[in-house]
Amino acid sequence: MMKTFSSQDALASPSVARNRDPILAVLRRVLPPTGTVLEIASGTGEHAVYFAAALPHLTWQPSDQDEQALRSIAAHRANSGLPNLLAPLSLDAAAAEWPVDRADAVVAINMIHISPWRATQGLMAGAGRVLPPGGVLYLYGAYKENGAQTAPSNETFDADLRHRNPDWGVRDLEAVAELAASHGLTLTECVPMPANNLSLVFQRQ
Repeated sequence: MMKTFSSQDALASPSVARNRDPILAVLRRVLPPTGTVLEIASGTGEHAVYFAAALPHLTWQPSDQDEQALRSIAAHRANSGLPNLLAPLSLDAAAAEWPVDRADAVVAINMIHISPWRATQGLMAGAGRVLPPGGVLYLYGAYKENGAQTAPSNETFDADLRHRNPDWGVRDLEAVAELAASHGLTLTECVPMPANNLSLVFQRQ
């Protein structure tokens, strides 16, 4: 029997409407022409629906470790009816094994600062495992550069994150790039985005 999801399951995040178009502009340019995109920490699922609709030549695989998020993603997917948007996977980025063996690209939006550092370590290790040579890892969010916050708003944001959870916080761009490199992922682009965020594009060597 097919599971159904109510409209109450479909959560909404105000930030999605603000950042989805700038992110999409970068994704159009850096993602492969065909293949499967694995989205880590898909959250509400709104990004997954928007990007799958805008990029019909790609198969979009959303995932999250939170049960409420998985229900929301499934509800948004059911409402969209998109043939290239797959059912969400339960996936913990920090886990040593993922329920995915291969992906042509990996995308993680606003994940690294709202998770423990071990999740970033797992993300880089996992991307190194599942991506083929030339495969792309795309990250979006706020980052420190050369150990310093890039704007007062990011400093306030970082303090709020650490107050909510001491293991969270705006990460150092250089530390993220160094960690990625240890798993065969080279930072090829750093794109300034609205609201003092960055798009980071890595390529699997």
